[in-house]
Amino acid sequence: MSENQNNQNNEQVEELDMNHLMQIRRDKLKELQEQGKDPFEITKFNRTNTAGEIKANYEQFEQKDVTVAGRIIAKRIMGKASFCTIQDCDEKIQSYVSINDLGEESYKAFKTWDIGDLIGITGFVFKTRTEEISVHAKEVTLLSKSLRPLPEKFHGLKDVDLRYRQRYVDLIMNPEVKESFVMRSKIISNIRKILEEKGYLEVETPILNTISGGATARPFITHHNSLDIDMYLRIALELNLKRLIVGGMDKVYEIGRVFRNEGMDIRHNPEFTMLELYAAYEDFHDMMDITEEIFSRTAQEVLGTTKITYQGQEIDLTPGWKRITMIDSIKEACGVDFNEIQTDEEAVALAKERGIQIPDKTKETRGDVISLFFDEYVEKTLIQPTFIYEYPVEISPLAKKCPKNKRMTERFEVFIGGREYGNAFSELNDPIDQYERFKKQVEAKEAGDEEAGMMDEDYINALEIGLPPTGGLGIGIDRLVMLLTDSASIRDALLFPTMKPLN
Repeated sequence: MSENQNNQNNEQVEELDMNHLMQIRRDKLKELQEQGKDPFEITKFNRTNTAGEIKANYEQFEQKDVTVAGRIIAKRIMGKASFCTIQDCDEKIQSYVSINDLGEESYKAFKTWDIGDLIGITGFVFKTRTEEISVHAKEVTLLSKSLRPLPEKFHGLKDVDLRYRQRYVDLIMNPEVKESFVMRSKIISNIRKILEEKGYLEVETPILNTISGGATARPFITHHNSLDIDMYLRIALELNLKRLIVGGMDKVYEIGRVFRNEGMDIRHNPEFTMLELYAAYEDFHDMMDITEEIFSRTAQEVLGTTKITYQGQEIDLTPGWKRITMIDSIKEACGVDFNEIQTDEEAVALAKERGIQIPDKTKETRGDVISLFFDEYVEKTLIQPTFIYEYPVEISPLAKKCPKNKRMTERFEVFIGGREYGNAFSELNDPIDQYERFKKQVEAKEAGDEEAGMMDEDYINALEIGLPPTGGLGIGIDRLVMLLTDSASIRDALLFPTMKPLN
């Protein structure tokens, strides 16, 4: 018999076993319902304390009555007395359950309950002879019947694909996963605290837009039936936030979902969370300072240190990060100085000489080649936090040009562990220049570049009203969570990552 046939047979046996176990649980539920004890009819349960509170403050709770609730994760039946362990929102706690305390009928019912059932326990807190903090049950209540057995009788859910598809089971089986998402919440809360201290106002902007803009990315397209128009899920938060700066809201930020219809890998999910902030009368140097502060203060708050380890690499997030221009970083890495290369033709020839592929004809410019050289020689080497600044104008349609070098822009990206974590500009506020750059984006889109932006006439109108000198910053929240939770994949930073349907 082949290995594939063996696997198929094993899967069939497992499916039969699962169906049998599920049927047993349904039969138990039916019996409860016939007895008028349907657990699904319970609408509320008055829990007084969590397991974590009790364990952290045992002296306060010793011999006191408490009511806890959670999922049964272990049972040990010993005739007229039993032990069970429940897991609630933050901890596990053991309970001693006996026929003498519950009575014969209730104790008999308790013994039929299954691993995975949700129960409530009322009793007093004590320590067993082995010094385990426990609840001596006086009353137990079945709150919800689990009709599907947990994987491997609680030995653990190891199938990575299944963990992402059934995050609700993953959270039960792997408590450390829950800790990562609690940390995610703390990270976002801390960012809000920092920005509010600095006078930023949190706002919300539309997810559905009639124009796709604010970044170079392929959008998701949907259709609005009532208006009978196509609309785009936003690929960035930028343009609407800068409209608010025009309107006199000098410091604004948004933490929100954005959507890009592109490839998926360990760093990319089609929908992800971005922080974007904008401050009037500031520039990209100010954005470097606040980036350092957000990363370092958040690490200190959630981890207790600014010196972390990510995937085996020691990284120091203490402020004072390296700052270097894109051209100088390329010169350091491979000896090529683009200050000495002035024409598109020279740049393209050099790329061919070095074996660097240019993706299409519309990108055969000096600026695009500089970007390709950076991707090839520099990005992966940037382990410690580094600001790469002064990007070519060709790849920065929303950034202000450098006063002393009009071919470059006041833009930076921040890199840690060889990956990009943030993007910032001194925002372009010249409506004439912006219109011309939008036109070039439109030309690129018409030439087949699906990631190129669109013409946004209303945004041009806003710039004509007047945008003050403004600094803007975008940080990928999911990547920051990955960094601080030492997660290798973005799917470990998202509760519900996008997955291809099984059927």
